[in-house]
Amino acid sequence: MVAIDEKLEGVYATVLHRSPGELEFHQAVREVFESLGLVVAKNPSYLAEGLLERICEPERQIIFRVPWTDDKGQVHVNRGFRVEFNSALGPYKGGLRFHPSVNLGIIKFLGFEQIFKNSLTGMPIGGGKGGSDFDPKGRSEGEIMRFCQSFMTELYRHLGEHTDVPAGDIGVGGREIGYMFGQYKRITNRYEAGVLTGKGIAWGGSLVRTEATGYGATFFVKEMLETRGDAMEGKKVVVSGAGNVAIYTVEKVQQLGGKVIAMSDSGGCLVDQDGIDLALIKDIKNNRRERISQYAKERTGAHHYAEGSIWSVPCDIAMPSATQNELTGRDAAILIRNGVKAVGEGANMPSTPEAIRLFLEAKVLFGPGKAANAGGVATSALEMQQNASRDSWTFETTEKRLSEIMRNIHSSCANMADEYGAPGNYVLGANIAGFKRVADAMRALGVV
Repeated sequence: MVAIDEKLEGVYATVLHRSPGELEFHQAVREVFESLGLVVAKNPSYLAEGLLERICEPERQIIFRVPWTDDKGQVHVNRGFRVEFNSALGPYKGGLRFHPSVNLGIIKFLGFEQIFKNSLTGMPIGGGKGGSDFDPKGRSEGEIMRFCQSFMTELYRHLGEHTDVPAGDIGVGGREIGYMFGQYKRITNRYEAGVLTGKGIAWGGSLVRTEATGYGATFFVKEMLETRGDAMEGKKVVVSGAGNVAIYTVEKVQQLGGKVIAMSDSGGCLVDQDGIDLALIKDIKNNRRERISQYAKERTGAHHYAEGSIWSVPCDIAMPSATQNELTGRDAAILIRNGVKAVGEGANMPSTPEAIRLFLEAKVLFGPGKAANAGGVATSALEMQQNASRDSWTFETTEKRLSEIMRNIHSSCANMADEYGAPGNYVLGANIAGFKRVADAMRALGVV
């Protein structure tokens, strides 16, 4: 574990004291603090003005009850969250996650990461996150609708296109966004399209939003490879996960000439050395809503393994795109031994600190999530622009903007790493670049 500069130890101790038991949040804060020793040495006013303390304390934390009834009339009660972390750069922006693992610590970790991710996009959006411990799996359309309506009945009072603009995340797609937007419109009597992003194309959504995180992560890896005179073409790639991020990572990798040979879900790992058949995966996941194990039953030469790790499949590029802390130090060691050249995080904090350390020591190109997976929120901000101007852009225009944003994020991270004496260290570069923009905005706004 990298040591935190002694000047930051007191601030980190305060974070641990104020947020006991929130391990993911502690991990996210520490990962940023490990990069900031040189920054506060060069700019001591960041410490003197309490900017680190302020950036680690959410501006607002909302926890609420979500009662709803199932199809049999039985009443259930879930817990809802919205952590409005930092609005120095603009309205709070970040997704809503519906998953049984959701708790305050998870939401705070995601919201803290979101501050710096949103900062790196260069767009006027602050950081926040929300969700519920509701599990949509196995629930009917009616049950999901009633839950979403109940959730929004409380949350709506905290939202607004100039205040807080949620999007989707794990368990929250276009269907759930639709139900929540409908309830928001019903309660407020306003068609405020910019209050939620990830909407359907017919009613204010943006083309490329579904593809954005996967596309963006692939663009970032492409930029990293080019710094070493390399390219995606001909590379073997493994992508964990089987949701939108993973599927559209596969799509963009294939468009750039790479071959994805493995994917995964909670039921195991799918390996197809001939290259994943994207059309079949989309049909199984998006149309039939089945597990990826079905792919192996329909595709000659493909194999599904209920046990074992996707990271044991030899590859040139690894793209963890499922969930936090899925890629461990042991996994990283296997990937390095098998010759991995680059890792691009499509999920939020999917690599453990030990894994990151091993990648950096081995000189593996490593794109941290707050930089590599920023394409989703960047395109959400583009959706907000379209809503504000009552406009709708073509797929090509939006993808071009996304590509430019990811190129700029890569440049910001690379340049900042160079400036602070760690060329090629995208973790350091992303943390410093993201922090400095937010911190400078907070200074400009005074002690608020």
